[in-house]
Amino acid sequence: MTRFTVNNQPVHYAMDPTTPLLFALRDASNLTGTKYGCGSGDCGACTVDIDGRAVRSCTVQIGALEGSFVTTIEGLSRDRNHPLQQALLTANVVQCGYCIPGIVMAAQALLRTNRNPTEDDVRVGITNLCRCGIYPRLVDAVLQAAAVTRGDETLEAAPPPDIDPADAAKDVPALSPIKR
Repeated sequence: MTRFTVNNQPVHYAMDPTTPLLFALRDASNLTGTKYGCGSGDCGACTVDIDGRAVRSCTVQIGALEGSFVTTIEGLSRDRNHPLQQALLTANVVQCGYCIPGIVMAAQALLRTNRNPTEDDVRVGITNLCRCGIYPRLVDAVLQAAAVTRGDETLEAAPPPDIDPADAAKDVPALSPIKR
């Protein structure tokens, strides 16, 4: 039996117990925010929260998770209102976005255990790789999210992700066709 909780929902995977959690989440649960990066646990793109710890999901087999609680980026906040997500958006940390879900999950695990991290704590606690080089802005954003979480600061929320494209383009003049 492979039964555990994913994003507060009980699941039972009818898959080989040696299946990496990453593939159970992506393929069986359609939770595609958790990304496949290296497959060896080095890059951190697949980081999820397992029982309060940041874990690289490509390195853990679902058979080892019986009774565990797993949180993916989708379970953290569907409407991107988590302080970490807001801080990363506000600081323009997100570039290509591929590594960001894993980084957010690593950062939230760090902030769960350390409500007042230093710059060094953030650098040591978040070892995810980002090919875009976001690290200076990432450190600042995590420190800002910590301050928001403690209630020391407020953050103006980024726009919600569910804006209808038709509404977003209402005031844009239509282009006329090219005449040849």
